[in-house]
Amino acid sequence: MVTFVCDDKPGIVHAVSGAIVEAKGNITESQQFSSEDTGRFFMRVQVETTSDYDSFQAALAPVIERYDMTAEINTVGRPLRTLILASSAGHCLTDLLVRQRDGHLTIDIPQVLSNHDALEPVAQFYGVPFRALPITDQASKAQFEAEVLALVEKHDIELVVLARYMQIVSPELCTALEGRMINIHHSFLPGFKGASPYRQAHERGVKLIGATAHFVTTELDEGPIIEQNVVRVDHSHSAEELRAIGQDEESRTLTQAVRWFAEHRILLDGVRTIIFK
Repeated sequence: MVTFVCDDKPGIVHAVSGAIVEAKGNITESQQFSSEDTGRFFMRVQVETTSDYDSFQAALAPVIERYDMTAEINTVGRPLRTLILASSAGHCLTDLLVRQRDGHLTIDIPQVLSNHDALEPVAQFYGVPFRALPITDQASKAQFEAEVLALVEKHDIELVVLARYMQIVSPELCTALEGRMINIHHSFLPGFKGASPYRQAHERGVKLIGATAHFVTTELDEGPIIEQNVVRVDHSHSAEELRAIGQDEESRTLTQAVRWFAEHRILLDGVRTIIFK
């Protein structure tokens, strides 16, 4: 599987297809998009080939150079090395772990790192190593984030998932993991601040609740959006019912975002995403 990003010009698809044929490849899936906003071209191609990696890469190299492309070659179905950060809410973590265990999510999780120990039994149940490092002040927060970067280097981590990790990530960590750290956030509510957003939603009588999965950037909760889901509610739902509905949406939305990332279906076009579903 190969992804290509470059300035949009005539002849790109023809050139890519020809190079794949030269590499003894058969295209089994192909998607492309030209952005009128940025003038950029995006393409994702799945290929069956008898060539080895080096030969396949060599066949594509002239096209990549000619069009000044950013290109990535990956093996379809290879588990993505993923670090999960969590706090005390277990719904998102549990959903990721069970789908990974059942083979519905192509990720490999070498570690769950949390600022609470509440979810250790969940990780143990699924056989995933767990470590808790409490965050009580700026020094302990810096220690936690240093451990994140150490684990990223140790395990060659490709994706960091904030599975309801209830800490603001420092600008330094955001920059270090730009484009490979995903967060989940309740959304489709008014801008409720502080604790208990679903209780606030109940008090205000909201009619829509949902969730947004997005890349983490230095702008809090303003990163490029990957996936959003919404469900309609009404006055008959209690605050606890809204919370349960909202958590279901959070789990579903985050897992879908991780799935697309693991399948290399997400490409960045400035502050928005291009997703080849």
